[in-house]
Parts: sequence; C-alpha cells; structure tokens
Amino acid sequence: MFVRERTQRPVDLRSHLERAFEQPAVSVDFAGFSGETLHGAMSEPLDKVRDGRLRPASITVRLLVPDPEQPWTLPARVEDLADSPAFRKRAARIMERHTLAIVDAVTELADLGLIPATTVELRTFPAVPLFKLYVLNESEVFFGYYPVQEHTVTLDNQPTPIWDLMGKDTTLFHHAADVDEESLASQYVRQSRMWFDSIWNSVARDLPR
Repeated sequence: MFVRERTQRPVDLRSHLERAFEQPAVSVDFAGFSGETLHGAMSEPLDKVRDGRLRPASITVRLLVPDPEQPWTLPARVEDLADSPAFRKRAARIMERHTLAIVDAVTELADLGLIPATTVELRTFPAVPLFKLYVLNESEVFFGYYPVQEHTVTLDNQPTPIWDLMGKDTTLFHHAADVDEESLASQYVRQSRMWFDSIWNSVARDLPR
C-alpha cells in the first residue's frame, strides 16, 4: 500500500496579511513580476489603519521586481522567443501602477501621523522571476509559481502572441516558522528570507522615480 503525501492547500494571502497588520511591527517583503496581487491584498488592511481599526507601530515594505530596461527571456514573443521591448514598456506601466500605489499608500500613513514609523522601498533586479514570494513579519512565507501561457496582447497597435507569466493563475502555498528552528517550515522561512536579502543587498537597484 502506498501512502500519498498530503500537500498544503492553497491559502488566502489577504486574510493572513490582515492578521500580520495586527502585530506592532509589520514587515512585508515581495519578490515577483508586478505586485498586482499584493496591491489588492494590502488595500483592506491599509484602509483599516486609516480608520483606526488597526494601529501598528511600524510598517516596513520592500518590493522587488524585474528591471524593465533590460532584455527579458520571458515573457517572450511566441514566433521566435525573442525579447519584446514594447511588451517590457507595457509591463513597466503595470508594475509602476501597482508598486507605486503601495509606496504612496504606506507613505501617506506616515504623512497623516497614523503610523509612527514607515519604510517602503522599491527596487528592480536583473532577472525575471518565474515565481512570486511574500514574506510577512519575517515568520510567514507565501510562494507560488507563475504558469507560462500563450497570451495575445496589443503592441504597437498590432495583436502580438506572447508567452506570458500569468500571475492571477498562481497558487500560493503557506509556510510559517515555529518554535523548532530545524523544522521544515522554519527552514523554509529562513531560506526564503536569506534569498530575498541576498538579491536585495547585491544586484537590486532603486527604481528611478
């Protein structure tokens, strides 16, 4: 008889993020393609901070996205797998729309005097992630792979088939550190934090604004 190992079920990032904002010190690290999912998930807890239902003492956010000024291996044109500068320009607008909205929303909390200390930083790095990673309060990790699918977009007024990274189809899995530092979950969180910091402190660069 074979026993199939049970995998963790997909989780709801939004509810965990809201619970993270109940802590005195909130930290959110994100590495991924555009930050669109994070932007949506952070809207409700940030609204609750504004109206006083949540009141952390500090919020630290770090956002890590691919550099749209450098050629990408993916997404790529279907016909020849070539980089598309027009697609990168389009993707840059999407990235900026969501990541800069997060930057502005968190900064506003400090400007309004609602949070004593806020830090929010946005950096690019010279690679395209094939996964998205969230680290909440240095103790929880959410990880999921981007499926690659053919997707037709309008570039330079022409329908263009692209092998695209479909972030909305990503299933996230959750790992939370526990009291046992050698448990699988604790090691996963520790290694995820190490990977993020290694990119952030080496090849990542502040996005010019």
